[in-house]
Amino acid sequence: PVTAAATTALVALAASDHGPAGASATAELADAFCGRLEFGTAGLRGRLAAGPNRMNRAVVIRAAAGLAGYLRDALGESAEQAGPRVVIGYDARHGSAQFALDTAAVVTAAGGTAMLLPAPLPTPVLAFAVRHLRADAGVMVTASHNPAADSGYKVYLGGRVVTGAGRGAQLVPPADAAIAARMATVATVRAVPRATSGWQVLGDGVREAYLERVTLAGAARLRTGATAHGGPRIVLTPLHGVGGSTAVDALARAGFTDVHLVPEQADPDPDFPTAPFPNPEEPGVLDLALRSAQVLGADLVLALDPDADRCAVAVPTPGTGWRVLTGDEVGALLGEAAASRAQAGAVLASSVVSSRLLSKIAAARGVAHVTTLTGFKWIARVPGLVFGYEEALGYCVDPEGVRDKDGIAAAVQVAVLAEELADRGSSLTGALDDLARRHGLHATAQLSLRVDDLAQITAVMDRLRAAPPPTLAGSPVRVARDLAAGDGDLPPTDALAYVTADDDRVVVRPSGTEPKLKCYLEVITPVGPGDVSAARSVAGTRLAGLRADVATLVGA
Repeated sequence: PVTAAATTALVALAASDHGPAGASATAELADAFCGRLEFGTAGLRGRLAAGPNRMNRAVVIRAAAGLAGYLRDALGESAEQAGPRVVIGYDARHGSAQFALDTAAVVTAAGGTAMLLPAPLPTPVLAFAVRHLRADAGVMVTASHNPAADSGYKVYLGGRVVTGAGRGAQLVPPADAAIAARMATVATVRAVPRATSGWQVLGDGVREAYLERVTLAGAARLRTGATAHGGPRIVLTPLHGVGGSTAVDALARAGFTDVHLVPEQADPDPDFPTAPFPNPEEPGVLDLALRSAQVLGADLVLALDPDADRCAVAVPTPGTGWRVLTGDEVGALLGEAAASRAQAGAVLASSVVSSRLLSKIAAARGVAHVTTLTGFKWIARVPGLVFGYEEALGYCVDPEGVRDKDGIAAAVQVAVLAEELADRGSSLTGALDDLARRHGLHATAQLSLRVDDLAQITAVMDRLRAAPPPTLAGSPVRVARDLAAGDGDLPPTDALAYVTADDDRVVVRPSGTEPKLKCYLEVITPVGPGDVSAARSVAGTRLAGLRADVATLVGA
C-alpha cells in the first residue's frame, strides 16, 4: 500500500503540474520504472522509493522468491526432506525490519526454515550466523555506509549449497545470475506466497556466540592480567549505526573498559543527522570522534560504519593532533600480526586495489599471499585464509568465524595490538615505521569521481581504454592492463591498472555500490638510514603529483 500510494501521488503530480515539480515527478517515474533494480554479486542496493528500479517491499519480495527458488534448485532432492535454512538479519535503516519480515514470510511459505535475528544487528553477526547455524543462506538487509535514502539486500551462501572455503561468504557468479533468473519468473509479486507466521525469531544466543568468538583475540591479554588499568582510553563511534553496543561489549570482554561512545552518534538513527554520507572514509565524518578524543585525552579512536563491517582507526601524534590511518596501513599492521603467528599453509589475501605491502610482509614471513578481485566475496573464499583485507577499511581477521569483513573483530584486534606495542615502548605508528624500514614506504591514497549519471563513468572508462596515459607523475607508464580481459589468476573485472617506471601504481574502477568512479594510487619509496619522515615527505610529494595527474585524467 505504501509503494502504491507513492506511485499514485507521483503520477498525479506529473499529470497536474506543468512546472518544475511536475517535470521532476515525471523524471522520477521514468527512472523508477525504466527497468528492474539489478540483482548481482552485491545483491541489491538502491534508493528507497516506489518502482521496480528502487528498493521497496515489492522488489524485496521478488528477490526473496528468487532466492528461495534458487535454493530449492540447488538442494535438489534434499530440499524435499529438509527445505532451505535461511538466517535473516537487518540494520536500523528505514524499512529494513519490514524487508526482513517479508523475506522470512516468503522463505517460510516456500517450505524453508526462516530464522530471523531478534533486533537490528551488525552485518558481521549475520555473517557469523550463517556458519554458526549451518544455514544454507543468509540475508542481510543493509545499505552499509550509503546515505540514509538507500537500502540494500546482501546474500550469503553456505550450509548444503556452498562447501569449502566459500561456505558462509557472499555469493559470486553464477549464483547471482541464477537467482536473478528465478526472480524473472515471478509474474506478479501479488502472487508470491507469503506466510503470516511460522518463522523463528532467534534469541540473543547468536550474538552471544559471536561475542565469544570475537573476544578470543583478548584471551591471552586477560590471562596475563594486562587489563588491570582498563587498557588504552578509546573513543568509539558507530556513526548512528547498529554496531555501538555490540562493539562496546566485545571490547569490554577483551578487557578494554575505558571506552567512550561519541554521544551524538551512539544510538541507531536511520537519518544519520551528523553524517549524511556515513562512511568513515568521507572527509569530516570522523570530526566529532576526533574532537571527543582530544577532550578526553584518548589513546585511540575507532569508528565503525553503520552496519559495523568496516573500521577506521585514528591515533594521536605529538604536536600535530590526530592521524587517521589508511585502510592499507591498518591492513599492513593486522597482516603483520597475523603473519607473525601463522601456521604452515596459512594464506594472506588482499584485493587488487589494495597496497602491495601485504605481499611483501607475507614473503618476508614465509607465508603465501593471494591477490583477489575487489570485494570480500572474493577475499573471504581464498583457501587457507588467515587474514584478508581491502583498502576500503575492511578486514577479515577471523575467517573461520566470519567469512566477510568484520569491523568489530578488527576493532578488538587493533586495541590489543595497540596495547601490546605500548607495553614494548612502541605504537601503531612506530610499527608502521618499522614496516617501512623493512619493505619500503608504501603511501596510498584514493580519488573518487561521484556522478549523477552512470553514463559518465562508462565514458571515462571507454576513453581510458582507447588512450591510456603515456606518463603519470612525470614517470613513463610501462604497464597498462585492462582487467576486463582477466589478469593472471584474476577473473575479468571492469578495471584498468597502470604501473610507471618509478613503480607508482594507479587502478581505476567503477564502484560496485555507489555512483562513483574510484581511483587507487600507490607510490613506494625506499627508506634509507635515519628517520622514516624523510621518505614519507618524498612519498607525499610524489603521491600529490600522481593525484593531480589522475584527477585531470578522469575529470575529477
